[in-house]
Amino acid sequence: MQRSSSKALSLLTKHRRFSFAPRPNTTTSHVESTATTTNQLNSNLVCLKTKEDDCKCNNTTDTHGSHNEFSHDVEKIFRILKKFHSRLPKLELALQHSGVVLRPGLTERVINRCGDAGNLGYRYYMWASKQPNYVHSYDVYRALIKSLSKMRKFGAVWALMEEMRKEKPQLITTEVFVILMRRFASARMVKKAIEVLDEMPKYGCEPDEFVFGCLLDALCKNSSVKEAAKLFDEMRERFKPSLRHFTSLLYGWCKEGKLVEAKYVLVQMKDAGFEPDIVVYNNLLSGYAQMGKMTDAFELLKEMRRKGCDPNANSYTVLIQALCRMEKMEEANRAFVEMERSGCEADVVTYTTLISGFCKSRKIDRCYEILDSMIQRGILPNQLTYLHIMLAHEKKEELEECVELMGEMRKIGCVPDVSNYNVVIRLACKLGELKEAVNVWNEMEAASLSPGTDSFVVMVHGFLGQGCLIEACEYFKEMVGRGLLSAPQYGTLKELLNSLLRAQKVEMAKDVWSCIVTKGCELNVYAWTIWIHSLFSNGHVKEACSYCLDMMDADVMPQPDTFAKLMRGLKKLYNRQIAAEITEKVRKMAAERQITFKMYKRRGERDLKEKAKKQVDGRKRRARQRRWGGGRSKAKIL
Repeated sequence: MQRSSSKALSLLTKHRRFSFAPRPNTTTSHVESTATTTNQLNSNLVCLKTKEDDCKCNNTTDTHGSHNEFSHDVEKIFRILKKFHSRLPKLELALQHSGVVLRPGLTERVINRCGDAGNLGYRYYMWASKQPNYVHSYDVYRALIKSLSKMRKFGAVWALMEEMRKEKPQLITTEVFVILMRRFASARMVKKAIEVLDEMPKYGCEPDEFVFGCLLDALCKNSSVKEAAKLFDEMRERFKPSLRHFTSLLYGWCKEGKLVEAKYVLVQMKDAGFEPDIVVYNNLLSGYAQMGKMTDAFELLKEMRRKGCDPNANSYTVLIQALCRMEKMEEANRAFVEMERSGCEADVVTYTTLISGFCKSRKIDRCYEILDSMIQRGILPNQLTYLHIMLAHEKKEELEECVELMGEMRKIGCVPDVSNYNVVIRLACKLGELKEAVNVWNEMEAASLSPGTDSFVVMVHGFLGQGCLIEACEYFKEMVGRGLLSAPQYGTLKELLNSLLRAQKVEMAKDVWSCIVTKGCELNVYAWTIWIHSLFSNGHVKEACSYCLDMMDADVMPQPDTFAKLMRGLKKLYNRQIAAEITEKVRKMAAERQITFKMYKRRGERDLKEKAKKQVDGRKRRARQRRWGGGRSKAKIL
């Protein structure tokens, strides 16, 4: 999305030229461990490596290996998809005349290149399906299922699975069901995740202990350990318990801080004939550390040595992170020294943990010392290592330092990822350097990185903060076009619409809403309510009523307070015709949902009164705070 802003440029008083273009022939170093860096730093716990993780590594290697063969064509197609994704005839024409030869290996790379913008990947998949002498491979289906399920478009995923069952049943494997289970679990849709297990035989796949273990693992990693434990007890006869099953449950209880339940799982494990291994002990260490029971954690460390299970880098890392979280940096440093004395070599996760702790303690100089030390020892930092330091600089509003770190990353072959770019973009927007934020955005896309939802939200808020409404609308509509709008972004939608309406840009606001509707976004009652209330609050009562009718035509019933608010507004306008039309439709919808209209109406009036009371109480509270603050300031002067 190559753009520049005329109004944004006029706001700038400083002009710095930043270069973020990636150097050629650089690769990101990969560090193998039983836990990924991000997971370990976020949860303190040690996760088992799954076959899915191995597949990811293999796919990454394969992509790098054939980079020169596909990269140019993938980028060309991606640019076409971005430009014409909302105009299907032009999109198909542009793809036909792109000069890119459709061949095996290309489609899945295009889908992966689209990243979070799954709609773009799906458009290319549909176009490729119509081409003669071309048949989708298993890798294409797997990539598309990952993309759509990440966007939580599970209906489209099941439709795709049904298409595979009818046309290419040989391509259906247990892996695609595992992907679906994990996505359902991450969305906290536990029943749906379990139903996948029951649906597998219909598609010719019988679930085994490995698939069941993946389901338990997914539930435990996504805070559904109670449901996982219940499922484990119910399925003991069907699936023979394994060490992996017990380890997943232990991980889940430790993550929830339920050490009693975790110890009970340990007893069950031993009764089943399994001896705890290093992963089990590390999870227990994490449980103790997470609850702040450091004495018990260090005692367990000694017990591990007595039983012949020597602690590894993960064992010390979880202890160091707990000490960092408690801001006991001296003790964390001592644990690091003890780790080295015991002959256990620190890895990139350990160093990153220590750097994170010192960053939070605002000791950035110490972070740079650790960074230099790990590089000298031949341990290359990763994107997360640098991200912690960049976040520390962001708090101090030090943009130049963040830029320099991006350059240092490339010097050692660590290619910045979207999170690193987001920090620079967010800080540039905060400082009013919108031109530089746009430059960084363009160079991020030039580096074959797909901006995610966070990136778009940062840009929209940045432009809104500087009053650049046109540019904010462009980025928001681009986010919608890529299929990235969902319920968590409704706050951004509300701020954008209110900003446009306060500035009397009614047509621009309608254009934004029209974009959301025409792009096929799933709109729930909250999205409609935001739009209708924004119109009403800014004096556009008739327009609000018109969209309320559209909302009911879409079979979405307005909330009671929305109905009450519109009735009040129409009463002031003496417009009985629209009021009667809305009331009649609400009566019918209430009857269909077995709701009495009188109760619905009373609830709306009550909700409006409660909101008005809260607003009055809030104004009184703020007035008292200002008055008390003024009194204290006068006392200080005297």
